[in-house]
Amino acid sequence: MANNKYEYVKCFEVEDEAMFPNIILVWIKASKLHKPHDSNALKLMNSCAVEVLEEYADIILAYGFSDEYTFIFKKTSKFYERRASKVLSIITSFFSSVFVRKWDEFFPPKELKCHPSLHRWFIAWASIEAFQAYLLWRQTICHLSNQHEQCLWRLVEHGMNEKEA
Repeated sequence: MANNKYEYVKCFEVEDEAMFPNIILVWIKASKLHKPHDSNALKLMNSCAVEVLEEYADIILAYGFSDEYTFIFKKTSKFYERRASKVLSIITSFFSSVFVRKWDEFFPPKELKCHPSLHRWFIAWASIEAFQAYLLWRQTICHLSNQHEQCLWRLVEHGMNEKEA
């Protein structure tokens, strides 16, 4: 910000930058999505993630399942000086604005009744091994969650209530 009446805002900013050579990732999780997952909702989230990848060259990988996405930045990224609050704000804002903009493309007859509610985290991994362990953990959670959801909702479709299933 140049010298103007809002200059005082800088004194409230937090110095929260991730040190080099930590690997940065942003994890976004939608809330209030209905189960079982609607394929159009998943396609919408995928489309939002593609736009994030296209918009920000520092993001080299996006991994999504269920109602969440993880965006991984280049190890050498200097995106917003690697400041957690700035990176989280920019990526989450962009993702949610694309979500709203593309809603009609995936749900033409339905009106969007409220803005997307996203939980988000900034994680900095100190080593490639720790980062790989994180990805393996997410892949395992994805697999188990998918198995659980598929079984649960098939049983519900065949007459059981959620508690019985």
